[in-house]
Amino acid sequence: MNIEQLYSIYRLHPSVQTDTRQLRPGDIFFALRGPNFNGNQYAAAALEAGASFAVVDDPAFHTQPEKMMLVEDALAALQDLARHHRRQFNIPFIAITGTNGKTTTKEMLRAALGAAFRTYATEGNLNNHIGVPLTILRIPLDAEMAVIEMGANHRHEIAGYCTVALPTHGLITNIGKAHLEGFGSEEGVRLAKGELYDYLRENGGTVFVCKDYDYLVEMSKGIGTVITYGHEPADYAGAPFPGTALLELEAVEAGHVRTHLVGAYNFPNVMAAIAAGLHFKVPADKLRAALEAYVPSNNRSQVMRKGTNTFVMDAYNANPSSMKAAVENFATLDAKQKVLLLGAMKEMGPDSEKEHQALADLLQLHHWKAVVLVGKEFSKTQHPYISFETADEAKEWLAQQRYEDTHFLVKGSRSVGMEKVVN
Repeated sequence: MNIEQLYSIYRLHPSVQTDTRQLRPGDIFFALRGPNFNGNQYAAAALEAGASFAVVDDPAFHTQPEKMMLVEDALAALQDLARHHRRQFNIPFIAITGTNGKTTTKEMLRAALGAAFRTYATEGNLNNHIGVPLTILRIPLDAEMAVIEMGANHRHEIAGYCTVALPTHGLITNIGKAHLEGFGSEEGVRLAKGELYDYLRENGGTVFVCKDYDYLVEMSKGIGTVITYGHEPADYAGAPFPGTALLELEAVEAGHVRTHLVGAYNFPNVMAAIAAGLHFKVPADKLRAALEAYVPSNNRSQVMRKGTNTFVMDAYNANPSSMKAAVENFATLDAKQKVLLLGAMKEMGPDSEKEHQALADLLQLHHWKAVVLVGKEFSKTQHPYISFETADEAKEWLAQQRYEDTHFLVKGSRSVGMEKVVN
């Protein structure tokens, strides 16, 4: 079956699923394989559950030819279908990648552009080799803007995603130390994230560049259209107000913006949305209202209040650069008592011990009511703080305390599950 035939079926049933647990009647089911699973085994069950068609790549499971499509590789077929669908659009497709702030920036762009355009964006963090094509296939033909988040943990991933999403615009939030096991070094991260710039440079694209980061300015050289944002001087400039728990900023063309985001480290993320919104002629009042209405969720720069205590939840991910920014911002917060609940940083490779010691050293530069470190990665570091191997142990410790009028920073890599300490 060629891609045109598959696309004609998709047009009749424009909903795609790869997980039978989330299947809805009418979905097209793609039987993907992984190291520990074979989706072909579930193709017949998907049809029984109401799937309109199933795409399989194992002849042994091609048991209902009238409702099954046999392809050479189901994942490649999914990506080819997404690419074909993408080619039906003549609208801006904005790709976002970077070490920190991808999802927050994506959500801010969704809000900003959504104030004036029918805007569709990556749901959650569906930003990998499966999530990117699924995101594209969920974009209806009446869309006016698309925002695609791209994550990566090794080289050539972003380049591959670009061949499916075919972005017209791009944005790298920043580059820091993350997924070092896959990238090998911070320079490896730079090369991997820079694949987005490479694609746009080669295809006449436009990039939004944070002028505060010299390395992004350098990396973006040679791209046809570069739009800058950040502090002065920049095409779209602004400045944050110091000392506020929730980020407030003054933007030259958008005015005073009061966000629900924690920390000045979110300033570039908000300015990226302001730059994109103003570039695409979103009226300043609508832009400002949309950004101020956005409330973060899913433990990303989220503020929770329990009794007299305030919890800054940033427990979805952590790496050395994001951890440093969060800690230093929390240190500037005007609060009576401050407690840190920090989980380990995963995927650090051979740099893990060094990076966790650097974090412990950073913590000792400030005064805290208490510090709790969670994860075996901290067992080899020298520090004077409370330490547990699991989030459950930290949760038991916190339950025994009687804190009042206290601010807590809760942060760690997703697999540590630091949200359990509070929940």
